[in-house]
Amino acid sequence: MQTMQTMQTLSKQIREGTKKSHTMAENTGFITCFLKGVVEKKSYVKLLSDLYYVYVTMEYEFDKHKDHPILSKIYYPELFRSKSLEKDLEYYLGPDWKNHLTLTSSCREYLERIRQVSKTNPILLISHHYTRYIGDLSGGQLLKNIAQNALQVDESALNFYIFNDISDPKEFKKNYRNTLDSIPFSKSDVDLIIDEANNSFRYNMKIFKEIEGNLISSIGKILFLSLTNRQRRGSTENG
Repeated sequence: MQTMQTMQTLSKQIREGTKKSHTMAENTGFITCFLKGVVEKKSYVKLLSDLYYVYVTMEYEFDKHKDHPILSKIYYPELFRSKSLEKDLEYYLGPDWKNHLTLTSSCREYLERIRQVSKTNPILLISHHYTRYIGDLSGGQLLKNIAQNALQVDESALNFYIFNDISDPKEFKKNYRNTLDSIPFSKSDVDLIIDEANNSFRYNMKIFKEIEGNLISSIGKILFLSLTNRQRRGSTENG
């Protein structure tokens, strides 16, 4: 590992380097509808199903590297989401929920990519870790409230958004970023991490796009188009 220090901190470079991808993800039809309070149960459960496998895979691969000289620094089991998603899936699908799960083809591609980087260049797991978990902590409360109101459920169906072991998400994110920023990555490593973070967004967007079919069939093409016909500025562009 080279030790060339970059001018900007890694967390800022990831933020700046993924602005466009973040905005594109927020402007997918599925997320646009979600943010407007249109959350259809079948589509939502499909999203939870795909995310469950994303987190199971990511957490399994991260466990392999928990003693890695770099990855060990951001090994935070309190972030893990797979157990929380199990509770939510049981709520919606019943005790035999695993028998009802099917993966989108986009999710399968995502899982394969996580396994691949874990095997060939483990530090790129940082990109997926940061994009998903910090995103969950940042926007989770907003999405939780939207889902709760739209689906008319209580918090027992929203475990995915609840981090019981993190009392202060803002402080946790600050410490997480400080930890990342303290690692002396080389310029080439930083570039690879940013590229992979953009890949993570692209895989998530492909999942959203594939799930849109369920949403459109439920709410109708005309309503879907009326909800998604205007692009919005992504949250990363609002300061």
